[in-house]
Amino acid sequence: MKSKKINFTRRSFIKNVTSLTAGIGLCGNKIWGTPAYIPNLLKPNSKFNGVQLGIITYSFREMDDQSAEATLQYILDCGISAIELMGSVAESYIGKPTNKIDRRTYYRLLRLERKKDLDRKQKKQLEDLKLQTASYENEVKKWEKNRNPEDFKKLRKMYNDAGVEIYGFKPDYLLRKGNSDENINYAMKAGKVLGASHVTLELPEDPSHTLRLGKLAEKNGIKVAYHGHTQQHSKWWDTALEQSSQNAMNLDLGHYIAAGNKDIFEFIEKMNSKISSMHTKDRKNLENGQDNMPFGMGDTPIKEILQLMRDKKYSFPATIEYEYRTPKNSNIINELKKCVAYCKDALES
Repeated sequence: MKSKKINFTRRSFIKNVTSLTAGIGLCGNKIWGTPAYIPNLLKPNSKFNGVQLGIITYSFREMDDQSAEATLQYILDCGISAIELMGSVAESYIGKPTNKIDRRTYYRLLRLERKKDLDRKQKKQLEDLKLQTASYENEVKKWEKNRNPEDFKKLRKMYNDAGVEIYGFKPDYLLRKGNSDENINYAMKAGKVLGASHVTLELPEDPSHTLRLGKLAEKNGIKVAYHGHTQQHSKWWDTALEQSSQNAMNLDLGHYIAAGNKDIFEFIEKMNSKISSMHTKDRKNLENGQDNMPFGMGDTPIKEILQLMRDKKYSFPATIEYEYRTPKNSNIINELKKCVAYCKDALES
């Protein structure tokens, strides 16, 4: 579904938050008759019985406004106090040029080009989009010459002041095999500045790259947590984990079940110290078709795993990732609130 557009500007967002905080401070507790801790009531808290519940900001990908300010408001609307932050949101805040081309059309035309199935009008359209893409890439290269991980300090402060911690950072495109050590070091340093304990990406097929990332992570003092889809199984991360103590897991609970694995409880109990964070979604298992489902309607034992985390006092966060189709009578934020409520109820039962 297409979400209702919300327009934010950095200046207006910060002004509103600052004014609210200042108003409480200037009026004083005596005038309002409010307790000293009232400012904390404005901040979210999604840590329930010792388990940190979070959200990956990828969950908001269909929202029209992808700015860091708008994303923060979405997080607050969901009542979440800790996140895995996507690299695109973070870099837009520090001035990375925006790619304004219609990417869906561009990729569709590229597919038709490979099939040699373009008419004259489409060829012209694709030529124009290729020129726009090249121009954008040149803008990015110029911007990259002056970028600095320290620029993320203001973004971290804005989120922290609103009560949101950043425990994971996903600058996926910067960690891929073809990138330079300079780009990878930049991504890892940015993660540290943001306050993340780990950066995340899909587990590379080439073990030489996980070795490289692990060694660079050792130098930068941050972990690299590898994510997977239905390729996941109990031995899938073994090579990367053996290569470096800084290599870790970004387990995806829903995908693990959809892959047909039946050992999830034993696996988490055995590997919990290697898990930096766990994506939490509900999917049907392999036998039932693998569909993404609203929480509680699939085959993923979300409640039971959260209760295991609570009872065993595991320290890694459970990161809600919104994947199922939004009902026509609802919206993304309302559905995420339901996901949060479902998890909260499991942890408080």
